[in-house]
Amino acid sequence: MTRFSQKLKKIIIDTIFPIKCISCNTEGFWICSRCQLKIATRDEHVCGICEKTITPDGRTCQACKKHTGFSKNRIAILDGFIDACEYSNPTVSKAVHLFKYRFIPDLHIPLGDLLIKAFQKTNLPLPDIIVPVPLHQKRLRWRGFNQSELLANHISKNLLPNSEIEICPNLLSRIKNTSPQMKVKDYQSRQQNIANAFCLSPNIEIKNKTILLVDDIATTGSTINECVKILKKSGGGDVFAIVIARQETKR
Repeated sequence: MTRFSQKLKKIIIDTIFPIKCISCNTEGFWICSRCQLKIATRDEHVCGICEKTITPDGRTCQACKKHTGFSKNRIAILDGFIDACEYSNPTVSKAVHLFKYRFIPDLHIPLGDLLIKAFQKTNLPLPDIIVPVPLHQKRLRWRGFNQSELLANHISKNLLPNSEIEICPNLLSRIKNTSPQMKVKDYQSRQQNIANAFCLSPNIEIKNKTILLVDDIATTGSTINECVKILKKSGGGDVFAIVIARQETKR
């Protein structure tokens, strides 16, 4: 997308969707500060695999570690999962929808602030690198931006005062143009849909590094788990994931 077309797209969006708080209609903000404060971030998290066991900071529970063979090889297993908010919160769900499907990139700021707030409530280690879940080039051209990369950039610049955490937007590439996971109805089909969809750049060293994987929304977690497999097999250390919310949950 050229710079001119990006500007034209923004003008059209601003005309169709004038900037007003999506919760209270205060002008000049997509989510005003008062409404932002009303959005609760989670104090408790559950294991990102089974979604049942409450664990410190959303770390993977012992039962899931045993079931997946975590103690033997440490590959293909997420170390911890943070979903910042309830998707049932109408402000959150509307913001995510406008962000992804009405192409409003500025929403990455209030949504990114929610991710930071949720992360800061935990005792998770600070990441060495932050990795956004990538889009396929075809979808990236259609949307004009990778929403996960915008969120990752915001976390990178604002998680620590006066310091940036390294972000690696090109570490993972999406080589398979999969159907959106929400359009795939059952869990097994979603796993098959996302299988072998990603590859790793050979030019970035990740051995033993603590990685924060960033995505906007999780459904079954298949996309995140597929990314984790590649990162772990390539020598990555602990891999934690953070999303705004889950659209589906067993809780």
